[in-house]
Amino acid sequence: MAEADAPQTDNGFDSAAFLKNLTSRPGVYRMLDSSGTVIYVGKAKNLKKRVASYFRKTGLPPKTRVMVAQIAAIETTVTHTENEALILENNLIKELMPRYNILLRDDKSYPYLFISGDTFPRLSLHRGAKRKKGRYFGPYPSAGAVRDSLNLLQKLFPVRQCEDSYYQNRSRPCLQYQIKRCTAPCVGLVSEAEYQKDIEHTIMFLEGKNQQVMADLTEEMEQASRNLEFEHAGAVRDKIIALRRVQERQYVSSAQGEFDVLAAIVRDGMAVVEVSFIRGGRNLGSKSYFPKGAADSPEELLEAFVPQYYLGKDVPGEILLSHIPADLALLEAVLQSESGHKVSLRQPKRGQGVRWMQMVQTNADISLTQRLSSRSNLLQRFETLQDALELDELPKRIECFDISHTRGEKTVASCVVFGLEGAIKADYRKFNIEGITGGDDYAAMNQALSRRFTRLQKGEGKRPDLLLIDGGKGQIKEAQEVLAELNLSDLPILGIAKGPERKPGEETLFLVGREGEVTLSADSPALHLLQQVRDEAHRFAITGHRQRRGKARKTSTLEQIEGLGPKRRQKLLQQFGGLQEVQRAGVEALANVDGISKSLAQKIYDVFHGDN
Repeated sequence: MAEADAPQTDNGFDSAAFLKNLTSRPGVYRMLDSSGTVIYVGKAKNLKKRVASYFRKTGLPPKTRVMVAQIAAIETTVTHTENEALILENNLIKELMPRYNILLRDDKSYPYLFISGDTFPRLSLHRGAKRKKGRYFGPYPSAGAVRDSLNLLQKLFPVRQCEDSYYQNRSRPCLQYQIKRCTAPCVGLVSEAEYQKDIEHTIMFLEGKNQQVMADLTEEMEQASRNLEFEHAGAVRDKIIALRRVQERQYVSSAQGEFDVLAAIVRDGMAVVEVSFIRGGRNLGSKSYFPKGAADSPEELLEAFVPQYYLGKDVPGEILLSHIPADLALLEAVLQSESGHKVSLRQPKRGQGVRWMQMVQTNADISLTQRLSSRSNLLQRFETLQDALELDELPKRIECFDISHTRGEKTVASCVVFGLEGAIKADYRKFNIEGITGGDDYAAMNQALSRRFTRLQKGEGKRPDLLLIDGGKGQIKEAQEVLAELNLSDLPILGIAKGPERKPGEETLFLVGREGEVTLSADSPALHLLQQVRDEAHRFAITGHRQRRGKARKTSTLEQIEGLGPKRRQKLLQQFGGLQEVQRAGVEALANVDGISKSLAQKIYDVFHGDN
């Protein structure tokens, strides 16, 4: 093994001497600073090779370079296998919480829905060990999600939710009976057979067997109609409609069983992992985690997150991941060993798994955007940006412009606005660009800026403190010319251009009036702010372009859908009670109508939920 390229750290740690006698066996290493505090814990298949990788001269991420400079000592623990090393690493991270590890702080057990094994079973929230006799459903992401489900189930199936001590000492029905949310088994107002029917429907619903429940209720409704019991038939019909709407939100076609969906995003110096829980083919909700300690990529984030999150907890048989960690096989082996059953970690490539992943990624993006937009976080970034650009005053209002088109078609320019409170969406503007050569981004930028700042000169809108242009020197030149013509040359202009490989952190910045490029480190809060504003302008421009491009193409009537004849249209409208309900229905609900195939249901859905 070659000696380390950087033999000593800032604290005098001699890495070459340490590596000379370090074993090549698997194990765990702990990096300590000068005060003896553990700042990082890692695992390795080959300790010598892994630890040596921290002391090479080039190729280290900025965060790692800062950490290595603080090393005063390294301690190691040899294990028999890499699996043991992973488990020990996870335990040490949770115990020591080192500064430079990606940390997940979540020590609560997950809540479940519980149906007791009594003669008249109780439906309740349960957290902790599963010692009681009965059925458990979950886990749910939070107690709030369980309570929402309890409230919904109480409306659909009047099963008791009261404490046993309360139930056993009743002499007359309580308020829940009066509002038709319980059938009062406590005082014998319902037979055991009738009560068990509601219990069976509750269990089928929680197992994802919504169609079977609906078939039973439909039969009950039709029987009541034949017996001229129209009030009862109407009540059952309302229950069917409520069930159908729940099914639209939670039913998953061909996805029975238990699995989790994990989506990771690393952006602008922050990271999020969104976890969605699928049980019995139903979505039980999701939860956002913001691990402490920045990751350089989603793959690295998931590699650290998965063992911390799952070891010591219930593990589903399948876990869908947005990105594949480097140690995928190792993670699978450890989770299987600890859980006692087969565990599959995979990235979905087709079918329903892709749809789930898209939804969870959308939620992750929203969660991260909200966290990035927090006021305290933004203020720090604005202050850092002022220092980096050497501005006289804090830039309290930033306007960013971007251009979007498809091969020159339907060009749209966007203007987004950020202040100390975050995105000021009321001040966002879109400009439909006309009268230019298709694909001429410079002319498009000139037109958008001219229209925006001409309005400013007329007293419309507020003046920005910083103009951010998504582009290079060509777009900046257009901005200079427009502002000069309108006598606004004192307005600071900053261009942000993507690096040669278009990776975040490698952007090139040009500040008008300053020689050369503005250099910001990849972990700079100022750069993170600029990336956030730039990305929002890009998103808004693309959305505007797609809306403009899609107007001429958009179809909005059932008659125009190929393969949907008069009889099928009639069945759709009858089943859903009108066009409005058809519009809000999901693909699975549409496909449940007789004569509507899955592919036709997708066509119908796409008509009302197009390219926006």
